[in-house]
Amino acid sequence: MSRLAAHREGGIPPGAGLGRSGVRVHGERLAAWLLGFCAAVSVLLTVGIVLVLTTETMGFFSQVSVWEFVTGTRWAPLFQEKSFGILPLLWGSVTVSLGASLLALPLGVLSALYLSEYATPGARALLKPLLEVLAGIPTVVYGYLALTLVTPMLRALFPGTGIFNAASASVVVGIMILPTVMTLSEEAFRGVPRSLREAAFSLGATKMEVATRVVLPAGLSGVLASFLLALSRAMGETMAVTIAAGSSPQLTLNPLDAVQTLTAYIAQVGMGSPAAGTLEYRTLFAVGMTLFLLTLAMNLLGQWVRSRFREAAW
Repeated sequence: MSRLAAHREGGIPPGAGLGRSGVRVHGERLAAWLLGFCAAVSVLLTVGIVLVLTTETMGFFSQVSVWEFVTGTRWAPLFQEKSFGILPLLWGSVTVSLGASLLALPLGVLSALYLSEYATPGARALLKPLLEVLAGIPTVVYGYLALTLVTPMLRALFPGTGIFNAASASVVVGIMILPTVMTLSEEAFRGVPRSLREAAFSLGATKMEVATRVVLPAGLSGVLASFLLALSRAMGETMAVTIAAGSSPQLTLNPLDAVQTLTAYIAQVGMGSPAAGTLEYRTLFAVGMTLFLLTLAMNLLGQWVRSRFREAAW
């Protein structure tokens, strides 16, 4: 009514400003369609990957016993006397991932505690981006770092160390996943209510006691979530472990021996270009499905733990 009155008095003409509103509405609709299209493409790609993995894996198991695949202790699909036991590859992946976690978890949690409880705003603004840069370094660089720096150091300490070994791969993968542990753990610590810290200080607790006995236990679920997500990241690492750990699938308790991970086998055989439809070709999909299920389970568990942490924080 006010716009109509202004028009009668010779002010704003009727419909003025409506064109801009119409453009805005069309822009909102276009943005909604584009976002929906991107989401649909992502879902379709995921479904397509799962379908291809499932189809080829079923073809593999039509020729190989599931029991042999799950319980076999020898992996030699490319030899004349073939064997399809996945346990050596699983053991290699678990060895490297757990070794990386032993390095990344304590360093990441301690770094997160420092950034959350001790660092000044200026120090936090400087140190956190520097630590997060580690996640942006190409993985092949980490692989060559393991060969040229970590392995020679290990061989100087332990003369029996092989050129390719699980220990050096664990070290470089641990450095790679360190930013994940640190970032998610710091988020968990900073989400702890300030009232808990103030209550502890009022009872005479020192800063160290507040950090280790109040903040760390309160943010423990967030630390656990960061550990699971980092473990999933380590399990899926390819180039660094392919270069550093070697290509010898074996069940060994010695981290100084060469091993082969699930991802390293996929990289090795993929570069060999096996003929499509052959049993050797289908081993890629069977190993890929195993890796997919492992990382999916750890990601889901990590997201569940993290969601529980957020609910507790609120």
